[in-house]
Amino acid sequence: MLQRKQMWFWLAVTALMFTSTVWAFPGNDKNQAANAGKQKNPKSSTAPQQNAVDRPTDPSLYVGADTCKTCHEQQAASYDQGPHWKTALATHKGPEWQGCEACHGPGKAHAESGDPDKIIRFAALSREESSRRCLSCHEFGEEHANFLRSPHLLNNVGCVDCHSIHSPKVNRQLLKAAQPQLCYSCHLEVKPAFSKPFHHRVNEGLIRCSDCHNQHGGFLPKQLRSTAAQDQVCFGCHTDKAGPFAWEHAPVKTEGCVACHTPHGSNNPRLLKRSQVNLVCLECHTLTVDAPAPNAPSFHNQATKYQACTMCHTAIHGSNSDRVFFKP
Repeated sequence: MLQRKQMWFWLAVTALMFTSTVWAFPGNDKNQAANAGKQKNPKSSTAPQQNAVDRPTDPSLYVGADTCKTCHEQQAASYDQGPHWKTALATHKGPEWQGCEACHGPGKAHAESGDPDKIIRFAALSREESSRRCLSCHEFGEEHANFLRSPHLLNNVGCVDCHSIHSPKVNRQLLKAAQPQLCYSCHLEVKPAFSKPFHHRVNEGLIRCSDCHNQHGGFLPKQLRSTAAQDQVCFGCHTDKAGPFAWEHAPVKTEGCVACHTPHGSNNPRLLKRSQVNLVCLECHTLTVDAPAPNAPSFHNQATKYQACTMCHTAIHGSNSDRVFFKP
């Protein structure tokens, strides 16, 4: 009797396994067929190229910059003085990459009819469309490579909002205004910081906004030209704080310089976040349950002589000889 029950048990297990196999294989075949179809037709799921710009290659559609100059004398004068005249030298690329028509497209229909709708006018394009036309030449390089996903373009600020090809105020980069006034036209919230008693000398012209920020976009918050520790932007000037050190001050590597300093301007010396040095230090060095740093020793009772932490801990940014930063 027991042997009969075992026989029926194993027959049931075998039947269940067979049924599972039958149901599993057709689904796998369908999945394999679908995957094979995707591999055979990879173009069916690919998105169009981001920087694709319609540039007809038929030479008969182009008239050349000299024809444009017969009507557009003012624009022609600025064109000859700017950097874009060099496109006329790129004869190996074809007329679609030369002169005025490199930006405005084929000009024959416009030249014959005078119809402004038969030429590409940047004022009629969206910010993304006009920027794509600029990037068809200017995308090759670290400076402009991320502009299509930059905060500026995502907020509908394109190339033409900062640059003027035909009437620039700053010829070197064809800017509509010099820094920092160009940046202040949008970023009014940071302008007062540069008028505080202690500030980076942006208004004085010693440094520029673009020395610290990549206005064309990057991979870091605030479009900074730096790593997470900001060791490429701040340490570009403050080289004595760069290290590496045998004993690193942890906030410098984890949070960066902004853990203690406000970069644009401050009412406190050395651009500190707090009016007293000990108040900055006690934000971390305080006895709490989840304190990220060692507590201050008990004899540091915050009397006057213990309020200037850096009087003793002189190498606060890092040291090669003392773990408590008494000396460099």
